[in-house]
Amino acid sequence: MLHRIWLIFIVSAFLATLYQALWGENPGGFQDVMNAVSSMATLSVEIAIGLIGVLAFWLGIFEVAEKSGLIKKFSRVLAPFLCRIMPDIPRDHPALGSITMNMSANLLGLDNAATPFGIKAMQDMQTLAPKKDTLTNSQILFLVLNTSSVTLFPIAVFLYRGEQGAAQPTDVFIPILLATSASTLAGLIVTCLVQRINLFNRVVLLYLVGVFGLLAAVILYFAQLAASELASQSAIVANSLLFTFVVGVLISGWRVGNNTYEQFVDGAKKGFEVAVSLIPFLLAMLVAIGMLRASGVMDILVQMIATAAGWMGFDPRFVDALPTALMKPLSGSGARALMIETMQHHGADSFAGRLSSVMQGSTETTFYVLAVYLGAVGIKHSRYAVACCLAADVAGIATAIVVSYWFFG
Repeated sequence: MLHRIWLIFIVSAFLATLYQALWGENPGGFQDVMNAVSSMATLSVEIAIGLIGVLAFWLGIFEVAEKSGLIKKFSRVLAPFLCRIMPDIPRDHPALGSITMNMSANLLGLDNAATPFGIKAMQDMQTLAPKKDTLTNSQILFLVLNTSSVTLFPIAVFLYRGEQGAAQPTDVFIPILLATSASTLAGLIVTCLVQRINLFNRVVLLYLVGVFGLLAAVILYFAQLAASELASQSAIVANSLLFTFVVGVLISGWRVGNNTYEQFVDGAKKGFEVAVSLIPFLLAMLVAIGMLRASGVMDILVQMIATAAGWMGFDPRFVDALPTALMKPLSGSGARALMIETMQHHGADSFAGRLSSVMQGSTETTFYVLAVYLGAVGIKHSRYAVACCLAADVAGIATAIVVSYWFFG
């Protein structure tokens, strides 16, 4: 399915550019699109190079943790849950540990650590794949959980709101958590329905109740803090846990008599290889996204939605924030730029400014995640992964709109 979407992006961009060149107000559209191609091609290499150091470090740490047996201990935390929603992974398989670490890093908003752990999880699950060029059910569910992952501390959104003059930069904290939780839950339900996994299993229900109960407790605690306190406390918690993990891994390896330095170097070498292998996949996806954006297709979609909303009698204020929502699955940097532009134009504390912030924090950059994770293991056939990921995105965006009207409307 991914290759069809990729082709649709490029053909749509061509048709939109052709129309504007012949009958519209942008005769130089083809030049804009080709400039976007060059820019995205350069960006794909810059992203891959930028990932080398991060991937090398965290895969080195992961190698030490795996050899010391620490990852196996971590896997026991979520093993009963993961083995029921991912039944094709054996209970003692290393993939459970790397999945646990990835989900923990995502929860804390530690993107630099989450991506290497996620790549390691995909590689571990790939050893169980009967067809090496096709996603397994477990890999699909893992991708859905990643593209819709709940993030407790969306610090970047708070910082941008503060820069744009918001009176209370963290007033979108609870709406973001509600929207991203809805996205994750919707993605989980849709994927499990497709895979015919029983979500009403007692163990699965207990884990879900526990996770969302903990999430509710965190929301209640942090909602009482001032903006400066929330940002500082969340950053302290996240980074202290991360540093503690690194030190704990090294001490754990030393205690069992391993040469942690050599193990770290061996893991770091894998990080370099993985980062370079990502370039073709990033190139293909980012170029298509760049074409789509430069051609004006996004503006056309927003205008169509605005017209439909007005015709049906809906409150049209949400349309001003839609460019952020439409861009988010395609480009994280593009969505961030559109969020800032919305706050500059309408005001950080306007309805559109707050809604665009909630949308920015509610979902992940779906096609970037797919390009990175599929590229890391050389997958060509994504099956229904894109549809499930986009279903989670739609749920997150819809919830962001509803919750924003509730809180700020």
